[in-house]
Amino acid sequence: MAGLFNALNSARTSLEVSQKSIEITGNNIANVNTEGYSRQKANYETYPAMNFGDFFIGQGVKISDVSRDHDVFIDAQIKQKAIDFGLQDASTRPLSELESVFNITEDNISTDIDNFFDSLQELSADPSDLVQRNNVILQGEVLATSFNNTMNQLNSIKENLNETILSKLDAVNAQINEIADLNDRIYSIEIHGQTANSARDQRDMLAKSLAQTLGAQSYENDNGMLSVALPGGMPLVQGNMAMTITADESGADLTLKLKAGGVTRDLTLKNMGGEFKGLMDIRDNFIPELTADMDKLAYELSTQVNLQHQAGGGLDSSTGNLFFSIPPNYVASPPGPAPTATEYAGAARQMSVVITDPAKIAAGAAATTSASGTVAPGDNSNALTLANIADTYLIGGVDNFNSLYGKVAAKVGVESNQNQLSLKGAEDALDQLENFRDGLVGVSLEEEMISLIQYQRGFESSAKFLSTVDEMMTTILDIKR
Repeated sequence: MAGLFNALNSARTSLEVSQKSIEITGNNIANVNTEGYSRQKANYETYPAMNFGDFFIGQGVKISDVSRDHDVFIDAQIKQKAIDFGLQDASTRPLSELESVFNITEDNISTDIDNFFDSLQELSADPSDLVQRNNVILQGEVLATSFNNTMNQLNSIKENLNETILSKLDAVNAQINEIADLNDRIYSIEIHGQTANSARDQRDMLAKSLAQTLGAQSYENDNGMLSVALPGGMPLVQGNMAMTITADESGADLTLKLKAGGVTRDLTLKNMGGEFKGLMDIRDNFIPELTADMDKLAYELSTQVNLQHQAGGGLDSSTGNLFFSIPPNYVASPPGPAPTATEYAGAARQMSVVITDPAKIAAGAAATTSASGTVAPGDNSNALTLANIADTYLIGGVDNFNSLYGKVAAKVGVESNQNQLSLKGAEDALDQLENFRDGLVGVSLEEEMISLIQYQRGFESSAKFLSTVDEMMTTILDIKR
């Protein structure tokens, strides 16, 4: 009878293992579309054999653990590509907005520059015509307004970038805290010899999300906890301790700070990756470059027009009149040292037409006067010189006004095109890696169906075995009666 009881126990354990394996397979099938889910499988282990006469006979089977399929190398590659994708993806929208500001259609600053100098050319045909003189003022105001509006649009894009960063902070901090909580949960489960499969899948997804958003890098410690840090090495998660990223809006621009262990540190571009790096790089580097270019263009144009306009005379014989407002940091008149970026600053935003009386437009030369001591009405020499500035004056000896603006617009276009190419490449690489991961550790319905049939047959066989042992025990009991 002892042997039959052992056989009965083996049948029982076989039934339990087959049933549990079917449950695990069912869970895999249920999560076939769950993002980040790793296929789980039962690890079997035999019970220790017992000495039965001259033989050692097994005592059945048990599930020692439920493990998940996981590839550390592929997971690390996915996180790295997520950083690249986040960087390019975050840059797409602001670059698209910048393209709309520096468009290449007929309605742009280059067109307004042409219209302004064309109005001076038209004035030279009839320098005493007040309508033409008013048109010069009007076209100057349109040009100045275009510069003003461009700077306002750049400022709006910077504000939008700050708002985007702010809108992501709560989610980022929540994910940092969740990883710390999962670290604690995983450690508590696995210290007892079990495997926290679902918690590990969830933690991997959060780590990938932080990689895409912040460029965060992560690695697993010997105790199973995941450490997460920013590209510059500043920690985000250490064990079950979570740091916090805060925003400081008290200064001229939004700045980020990391609160870690009672210490607050400033976060700069070198501490960032992924989406935040893309947003901050455009805000802190690319837009300031464009701003400096536009300030330079506005400074050079208004300065050159003013210099020549002051040298001429109006219908009322007035001289030395400014046409545009003096650039805010104007220091010296050419010839002289080339203006610095500091001297250019603010020129485009504050550009305006200061002359209001059309009679004061200096179309003629100041020295050309009639017998009554006034500027000759038919003198157009200064109007011609002013109109020719568009072609004759070269900024830095290289570019006229339109070609400099063309370079600025081209810079935006090239950056946007490069972003589209890089985004497509990063997206394709990430998709390929994720597809590869799904092939290695994801759920395959075909494989699960085969496993389901296998475990079902095992369960049926175990049940038949149990039924056979039961019949044998009944037979023995009948013999004893």
